[in-house]
Amino acid sequence: MSGIRQDLTLTQSVCSHVIDVPIEKVDIGKWIFSLSDAEYQRCCPPDHIAVGTTKTDDGRPMSINVETIGTSLAVQHYVGEVVNHHFCRMVSTSDIFLANGRTQMQVIWELSVKSINDNKTEFTNSVKSHPTEEFLKIIESQGLTFEQVAKDRQKVVEDHNGRETPLFAESIARAAQG
Repeated sequence: MSGIRQDLTLTQSVCSHVIDVPIEKVDIGKWIFSLSDAEYQRCCPPDHIAVGTTKTDDGRPMSINVETIGTSLAVQHYVGEVVNHHFCRMVSTSDIFLANGRTQMQVIWELSVKSINDNKTEFTNSVKSHPTEEFLKIIESQGLTFEQVAKDRQKVVEDHNGRETPLFAESIARAAQG
């Protein structure tokens, strides 16, 4: 794999949704690492294909998410860097399958909640991605600029995040009430 270009942001999307659950009942870390495959699929049909959990060699929790973002298939290996009740930060070196081949990008996924009042909580779903050197070489070989690819990809990521965020939030609410 080529190096991750942290100096370039491919996409960045933040969406929020309010749920009718007190913040004390919310445990994002438990929810994300016990999410069933069927529940994951319900959280953004037809984009969400499969989810599973495992651990890294050094014991950190990992969520493997398979989904489509626009026309590309993504296999994401989210390692839990910070996992607690009200905030999770997960980082993946994601495999991206494009029409012309396979490449990788880094995706940083942050899930958080904040209290609105005694009975309402705001869930926020934040996703940011950085290209790899390999990704940049592939788009360059196609005669595409980074700026155009980023602009096009931003649209599909915004659409995806806008559809999955309220469904993730309601799934978290169901888990909190269960």
